[in-house]
Amino acid sequence: MKKVIITVIGPDKPGIIAGVSGVLFKHECNIENITQTTLQSEFAGICLVGMPPGLTVDTLQKSMDTELADQSLQINIKHLDEANDHKDNPATEPFIVSTCGPDRKGIVAVISKVIAGSGVNISNLKAVFEGGDNPDRNIMIFEIDVPVHMDFQSFSDELRQKASEIGLDLNIQHKNIFDAVNRI
Repeated sequence: MKKVIITVIGPDKPGIIAGVSGVLFKHECNIENITQTTLQSEFAGICLVGMPPGLTVDTLQKSMDTELADQSLQINIKHLDEANDHKDNPATEPFIVSTCGPDRKGIVAVISKVIAGSGVNISNLKAVFEGGDNPDRNIMIFEIDVPVHMDFQSFSDELRQKASEIGLDLNIQHKNIFDAVNRI
């Protein structure tokens, strides 16, 4: 099966996932991975989909646009570049970086710049900023893939230093430890 990435953005309302997955099912597509969230009143979703032989992106796009026209959605379908499958990437370990602290402009940029500058990939990010100085109302959680060959202590020290400079408390844990602690 050829694979595509489908992004869906629009006003949040019940039935978006049902509508999108219904069109995909009708065309015998297989949803391999899906994630969605609501940002204030906007729906944002992305899915990795296997398409059956003979189905074109144009046909699927037209069907999505027609069958979901009443939802006011922006739908984009992109071929997944299988040549860019990341098979040559170094071995990594999953870690969770969490921060909390006062809201201010640039905190995502500062922390993500340290992560990227160390050659670490962010695989997932959730950030909720409600404003003000209450740290419990301004939280970021990064899921990152840390190359096993890198100096982890230097990396985590640099992250903590940058976070401290902008008034954030930062915690970094292996994902397995994070999952175990948060199950309790």
